[in-house]
Amino acid sequence: MSRRALVVDGRGAIALEERAALEPKPGEIVARPAYCGLCGTDLELLRGEVDPAFVRYPLTLGHEWSGLVEAVGEGVSEIEPGMRCVAEGIIHCGKCASCREGATNVCETYDEVGFTREGAAGDQIAVPARVVHKLEDDVSLLDAALVEPSAVVLTGLEKARPRQGLRVLIIGEGTIALLAVLLSQLWSPTELVVAGRRGEQEELALSLGATAFTTEAAPAGFDLAIEAAGVTVATETAVRSLRRGGTALLFGIPPAGSTVTFPADTLVNDDLSIVASFGYTSTAWARVVALLNGGGFRPGRLVTHRFALADFEQAFAELVLPSGTRGKVLLEVDGG
Repeated sequence: MSRRALVVDGRGAIALEERAALEPKPGEIVARPAYCGLCGTDLELLRGEVDPAFVRYPLTLGHEWSGLVEAVGEGVSEIEPGMRCVAEGIIHCGKCASCREGATNVCETYDEVGFTREGAAGDQIAVPARVVHKLEDDVSLLDAALVEPSAVVLTGLEKARPRQGLRVLIIGEGTIALLAVLLSQLWSPTELVVAGRRGEQEELALSLGATAFTTEAAPAGFDLAIEAAGVTVATETAVRSLRRGGTALLFGIPPAGSTVTFPADTLVNDDLSIVASFGYTSTAWARVVALLNGGGFRPGRLVTHRFALADFEQAFAELVLPSGTRGKVLLEVDGG
């Protein structure tokens, strides 16, 4: 038997390859992905722009996915074939100092699905059973395909320690920015402004709960500014937009080696906090799954484009040059 896998070489080449079917090793499960999300990082992986410390080529893409358990390995209990599931992509060791403190996102042994190990842009994926999370039968696999980026956002928000009634600015217009619109509402902000570059995103942002959308210079006086654009100017804008005592939360990853300049006296005199957040913790992942299973979180509203796995070239063309309103781009591998 064989399986399809969407493979990149880090030099701009991408192909749908035939590979041997997977069998679960002891402690593992093999799942059949239903949906696999694509994002700007996948473009960077295709082009070889990701820090080499965080990737191994050739690489099967796909760090955002949902699907069904197909087979379980020796020693795996409480997981059965046919179970609807998602799985954490950061395969933490569980033993290092960071893991013991709950900071599994910065585990000392870096290993991540779709970066250093095969991802879910294909017919099968193998992951340790310990990172698998069960979905309730009524949870849409379309919604569940956004657990990974949702956990990224929730990890950062909880690190920034928001409280009710804040004025919040979100800089960016992609998936992370739009999920920040959804998840910030857990803290009932009084204002939730999105500053983007493309006016085509306004209707989508407002439909998700933003109170305003602007393509002009970002206003000031915010309690919390969330940078989700991945460019240095957005980081600088986030800091400049804060009131005294405010917090800037940084999600985007600017090009390697980029530098940002701040007036140091302003940081101190205005008592500003700058919080950066990488990936997601196991705890945040579990919280997102609980929100899904409880029926209170439906991120599938962000999905605007779905492509068959064989149509990956069209999907990447949409990532490179949006054709209009664009939320999440998904590869439909096996539906569901």
